[in-house]
Amino acid sequence: MQAFDLFAILPELVLLVVTCVLLVASVYVRERQPAKAGVEQDIFHTPRGVGFVYFFTMILLAYLAIVFASRISDVSLVAMNGLFQSDPFSNLLKACSCGAVLISLIYSKQYLIDRGMFRPDFIVLSLLALLGQLVLISGSNLLTLYLGLELMALPTYALVAMRHNSEKSVEAAIKYFILGALASGFLLYGMSMLYGVTGSLDLIEIFKTVADPRVNHLVMAFGLVFIVAGLAFKLGVVPFHMWVPDVYQGAPTAVTLMIAAAPKIAAFGLLFRLLVNTLLPLLGDWQPMLVLLSILSLVVGNVTAIAQTNVKRMLAYSAIAQMGFVMLGMLSVFDDHAFSASTYYVITYVLTTLGSFGLLMLLSRKGYDCETLDGLKGLNKKHPWFAFIGLVMMFSLAGIPPTVGFAAKLSVLEALVDAQHTFIAIIAVIASLIGAFYYLRVVKVMYFDEPLHETTVSGSTFAKGLLSLNCILVLVLGIFPGGLMATCLDAMRRTLLGS
Repeated sequence: MQAFDLFAILPELVLLVVTCVLLVASVYVRERQPAKAGVEQDIFHTPRGVGFVYFFTMILLAYLAIVFASRISDVSLVAMNGLFQSDPFSNLLKACSCGAVLISLIYSKQYLIDRGMFRPDFIVLSLLALLGQLVLISGSNLLTLYLGLELMALPTYALVAMRHNSEKSVEAAIKYFILGALASGFLLYGMSMLYGVTGSLDLIEIFKTVADPRVNHLVMAFGLVFIVAGLAFKLGVVPFHMWVPDVYQGAPTAVTLMIAAAPKIAAFGLLFRLLVNTLLPLLGDWQPMLVLLSILSLVVGNVTAIAQTNVKRMLAYSAIAQMGFVMLGMLSVFDDHAFSASTYYVITYVLTTLGSFGLLMLLSRKGYDCETLDGLKGLNKKHPWFAFIGLVMMFSLAGIPPTVGFAAKLSVLEALVDAQHTFIAIIAVIASLIGAFYYLRVVKVMYFDEPLHETTVSGSTFAKGLLSLNCILVLVLGIFPGGLMATCLDAMRRTLLGS
């Protein structure tokens, strides 16, 4: 191992070591005492035990996000004998993943305390899943990609099943585990076909071999089908989407947020690594598959969401449609603007998802989960600011200006039109118009319906302030989208030039 190898993987090593230390330390410190009635929980005043693990985790995640953000302008390098790559694209995604997990834990704290789930194992499993995401995003070898994928997936299976006294949670965990294992098998089988044809696990070597016209194209095409199927499951797009609504609804809301936010960034990184960095010469084979998957996801996701009364299940079908939009940017494969548009879209979608589920958790309380439309009725009469936050999040998901969702959808549609995919862009616009119905229905319920019961807002002052900042960011990035767009474009260009 050389010095630059250690430099490349140092943040991941820090995360691994600290996670293991926190896991061991949590055994020897006393558990958190139950909070007294009427005493607000604050992240800066937690007792020893799980409070120590939580606070140290906040510092760790903030440190990692800053480190990765500072590396966005660094040159691309391949380390660990070709197993690991650090480039502007990966550092941007990793900074966003660390930030998403940090925000998720802050939003989730009071929710977990009220349900007896605020334990060190929840935090450690979340950090291990994050480690898998970081390895997955920077993988430059099929083996590294698969190990990162499994390290991300296995802790999330355990997180879904943490509320073991809930039949819905256990059922969701079993479905997630079985279908996840099936999808991993698809992906691994496709990778084995790539290895059989090319004789290498290295992405760069595979790219060079695939471009050779003497390679057995039929076997490569079969392997590609399995790889795209595995990728489609991890993104949760049609027809590999049936786990998404069940897991979103069955898992505790805090766990749902852990699945809905940061892993989407890692799955997009995997999609880019395999299809663009590795299998670009097979464009004629995988592009039609992406077109079909995207259109089906947009139509099925938006139409099915209309019938949902459970907000978490509605957001699950919304996620299916949103991932279809992300995949549309991959259709213009020779345009770095299109790739950066997809990157921008997935980052801003995660930002909006954090706000949406954060609001649901703050509106929940001990013995009550805010999951249905009835729970949001009349929110504006009791808590107008939080109703406004909900309005901004729904507008952003629907793509209504001046929110960041509008800028994200517009950037992807522009890339489609520039790539002569005008018909697909029209379908995407029509699907978005259909989807606007169920987003605006949530707004109507909050502002015009009468409340059915007393609505309370739980959580610390810090969590409420962060949710407010989240809302402001969604608006500011929608009015001034240039800064983040330029960062995504610059990172994409530097990565493609260095690859």
